Amino acid sequence: MDRLLDRFLEYVAIDTQSDPYSKTTPSTEKQRNLAKKIVMELHQIGMQDVSIDANAYIMATLPGNIEKTVPTIGFISHMDTSPDFSGKNVKPQIIENYDGKDIVLNSSKNIVLSPKYFDDLEQYIGQTLITTDGTTLLGADDKAGVAETITAMEYLIQHPEIKHGPIRIAFTPDEEIGRGAHLFDVEKFGAEWAYTMDGSQVGELEYENFNAASAKIIVSGKSVHPGYAKNKMVNAINVANEFLSLLPAREVPEHTSDRDGFFHVHKLKGEIENAQIELIIRDHDAGHFQARKELLDDITQKLNKKYGDCVALKIEDQYRNMREKVEPVFHIVEIAKEAMESLGIEPIIKPIRGGTDGSQLSFMGLPCPNIFAGGHNFHGKYEYIPLESMQKAVQVIVKICELTAIQIKSNGKRKKS
Repeated sequence: MDRLLDRFLEYVAIDTQSDPYSKTTPSTEKQRNLAKKIVMELHQIGMQDVSIDANAYIMATLPGNIEKTVPTIGFISHMDTSPDFSGKNVKPQIIENYDGKDIVLNSSKNIVLSPKYFDDLEQYIGQTLITTDGTTLLGADDKAGVAETITAMEYLIQHPEIKHGPIRIAFTPDEEIGRGAHLFDVEKFGAEWAYTMDGSQVGELEYENFNAASAKIIVSGKSVHPGYAKNKMVNAINVANEFLSLLPAREVPEHTSDRDGFFHVHKLKGEIENAQIELIIRDHDAGHFQARKELLDDITQKLNKKYGDCVALKIEDQYRNMREKVEPVFHIVEIAKEAMESLGIEPIIKPIRGGTDGSQLSFMGLPCPNIFAGGHNFHGKYEYIPLESMQKAVQVIVKICELTAIQIKSNGKRKKS
């Protein structure tokens, strides 16, 4: 545990922001700067089979230290940070023995992290918080997961009295732009199941996520002199606005929670002759998800009938709910749950209101629930993480490895208690 904080601070100092418009993998070369450091560190702590491929996917092995055969398990985190907010020149602030009051992140810009708005802060009174300086994100998503996984492996190497089976770890690029698992070699990884260390607050354990798709609507208008435009002009801006008005007004991120789905418009631009809308579709329920896509198609047809084939719709599926792949091997969730409970951590089992590499990996043949890494307010200047939460994440990784060796038979089935 001694290196956990220093390791995390070293990682967040390296800018690894990914780029959704890039066609390469990794999407930004600067992600390789952290990848090189991680590879060097894995060698230093004594991991085996350390490799990095041409696309910056890192894998390594901690061999088992017991004679019986147990399944190989894995832990996965991502190296990139969100393109939504700057990850350059991150200057973390360390708040020891947090007193429950407002934290001034940046006095000159009047940026304050306040429990009046972010009430999760209240559960961390007396703990050590790591925050931003108000000008960048922090990068706990997911450099906390990276630091925790490496620290857990180091701990197991230094404590051979803790018995475990073979463990594989991996670190991926470009998770934040939905490509973290695209080129992941599941066969090479060789684990029977894995856990992504990419959740938020202490106790989170997730095996459900959104079904997800993106949609792009292009409206082609007709520009005519406005003084003589009656029954001739088709103003693409107005048609685009009408399209949006036909979506359910309350089914948006700012009015939904739990298992509610939504439409989220994240880009809108236009002129009279051309307007474009970009949005995402999210729903945990497969039937509701399909209905959302059909609604977009229905609106498109309605407007085309009204204005004369001026609206084009393109929908692309992004990922699916991993629940259907995890439930048949539910013991992998039960082991994580027991690990938390044995450490005095109350499991928070809930659906992810987002995506995860684990979703794609589960459909690629690697069932992969998600476990907390400890951070809050990801992707922005109010991001923070308690050091104690990171320490607990390390303990959970170690305990899962230990419980798997004790509870799982060579055939991959859990022993009955």
